[in-house]
Amino acid sequence: MENVFDSLQPERLWFYFGEICKIPHASRKEQKLAAWIMENGRTMGLETITDAVGNVLARKHATPGMEKLPVVILQSHMDMVCEKNSETDHNFDTDPIRPRIEGEWVKAHNTTLGADDGIGVAAMLAIMEADNLVHGPLEFLFTSDEETGLTGAEGLQADFLKGRILLNLDSEDDGELFIGCAGGKDTSVVVPYIKVHFPSGNKAMRIDISGLKGGHSGDDINKGLGNANKILNRILWEASVSFDLQLSVFDGGNLRNAIAREAFAIVAVPVEKVKAFEQYILAFEVILKAELKSTDPGLKVAICETDAPSYTINKQSQLNLLNSLYACPHGVIAMSADIPGFVETSTNLASVKTKEDHFLIGTSQRSSVASSKDDVANMVASVFRLAGGIVTHGHGYPGWALNSNSPIMHLTRQTYTNLFGQEPKVLVIHAGLECGLIGEKFPGMDMISYGPTIKGAHSPDERLLISTVNKFWDLTLEVLKNIPAN
Repeated sequence: MENVFDSLQPERLWFYFGEICKIPHASRKEQKLAAWIMENGRTMGLETITDAVGNVLARKHATPGMEKLPVVILQSHMDMVCEKNSETDHNFDTDPIRPRIEGEWVKAHNTTLGADDGIGVAAMLAIMEADNLVHGPLEFLFTSDEETGLTGAEGLQADFLKGRILLNLDSEDDGELFIGCAGGKDTSVVVPYIKVHFPSGNKAMRIDISGLKGGHSGDDINKGLGNANKILNRILWEASVSFDLQLSVFDGGNLRNAIAREAFAIVAVPVEKVKAFEQYILAFEVILKAELKSTDPGLKVAICETDAPSYTINKQSQLNLLNSLYACPHGVIAMSADIPGFVETSTNLASVKTKEDHFLIGTSQRSSVASSKDDVANMVASVFRLAGGIVTHGHGYPGWALNSNSPIMHLTRQTYTNLFGQEPKVLVIHAGLECGLIGEKFPGMDMISYGPTIKGAHSPDERLLISTVNKFWDLTLEVLKNIPAN
């Protein structure tokens, strides 16, 4: 596969990003990319090691004369969110990402691009390789499984890192520097069901929700985007009595940290009610499109006849599922009282999957207030327990408490202003970053997070703004050049 980035600068950063796109690196399946990074590090003559959870660490000596500067860690995660449009034939375990340039953006062909956080990984490799840069001693930390569990950051051992200044290259807005983030927690639910035979005198109908933007369940949760699971459930809930529906399959969403873009259900409908049900679906699409016209105008609701499955679920199981999904909160729960416009607490109804004898429901909660994170997780749990659901909470991860006196923040902010003639915003982010876990494991770590502009992360609409990559590169090099001795 040719490198479509040959004409872009900085040349070596784009070269490495092109190579990363060729190597499958889904969460918990980053071994090939990790091995390739280690091979590159050792070929460059750098000390390159790995640990028990699959993190990779490379160390580079200082430019002559700068050996006494403090060690700086550059950090990115190796895994990517793997999302594709339902009609796209792509195997993330074996197929390369196919990037393309469209105007001022880099996109992929109907899949996520992996710029989150492949562009950070590429920048680190380019800095590892370069012999003409000015910097003190450096460590390059490539973490595993950030997107599904932050297990790489969680598994870091106390003796793995020497540095106490960290540049996290995993943010997605040029001109914004982040010095704090929300903590998170996953809540999974099993809702049992009882099977009954597919009823005679019924047709099997399939309802599809598609065309939604989806997006990052932290960054995009306050944008009024449609959630395919909530939309599909709303349709079924309102229709279940009027049309005597019997549910067989409900399948929507995929990843805990992505807003569900697509969902479908298969239901049994009495033959004499099929035409009226089809008209109901078409009319409901008009209502939903009007509601989402400003935030998610691509919504599509489709209905068609399909092959009849062997069973549906009984009425009580159906009531339990549809009522609990309707009641389950999704979206912003609270805005910060201290930081204008900042989401404090949210929850994402991420996925609903039909299994052999139960529905498996995935949700995730975020908050910059630890007690509120637990509170909203309990809120979700209580809804499903009323329906007989079996609830499991993940361990979660801590937030990153902001430090307004951070030396690396002050340096990075001044450097950005000097380079680009505009002062950047210094913010906290509702998304989760590994900085929370790293800061917890390495007390006193001075951290900042920044990156080029990435839009539509965690969805096939993910796109990287080319012009901001050069700024991201220049900012990183200039910060490394100016780390103070004390």
